[in-house]
Amino acid sequence: MQFHDVEQNTEAWLQLRLGKATCSNFGLFMANDGKAFGEPAKKYALQIALERDTGRKAEYSFSSEHTERGHEQEPIARMLYEDENFVNVRNGGFFDWGEYGDSPDGLVNDDGVLEIKSVTAAVHYATLMRKSFDPVYRWQLIGHLDCTRRQWVDFVSFCGEFKEGKQLIVHRLHQDDYKAEIERLQQRRADFLGLVKQTLQNIS
Repeated sequence: MQFHDVEQNTEAWLQLRLGKATCSNFGLFMANDGKAFGEPAKKYALQIALERDTGRKAEYSFSSEHTERGHEQEPIARMLYEDENFVNVRNGGFFDWGEYGDSPDGLVNDDGVLEIKSVTAAVHYATLMRKSFDPVYRWQLIGHLDCTRRQWVDFVSFCGEFKEGKQLIVHRLHQDDYKAEIERLQQRRADFLGLVKQTLQNIS
């Protein structure tokens, strides 16, 4: 593994991710775990194969109003997290494993990472009631633990519509509590990377 201290969404960061399975998309191939890959996983394999074949970012990767809001509000959430936890959050960079990699939203101390989600009031409220992380991001969070080899990841839900003191919800996942899930991820990812190679052979 090689760590690259690059800022997210820069040209250098995009180039490092090109042709690699990245943590934010691990859920695509973890769906139907134990069964054949579904259409989302096959489309993702094709995207990666095309990037490897052409050396260009796939055209159908997308940005939405939700991702744009996240880019705008993530620094606010990070500052709140730093203030509430008395820590400095460092750049998450890119953890490069060759065929796959990971870009956490920040590094905390020597053993932790952050995943920040800027969400709507309804989603934030659901997380508040759940008293746990949003399960939509389960495999991204477990992927952080696997790819960074750090001891914990803090899932951070942020919503500026709530009053002060309620805008940030933090739930910590510890490496030791998710060993079985990490192993499942590693096995399924290996199979998925095999699908990518087969797809690349088909289009080359």
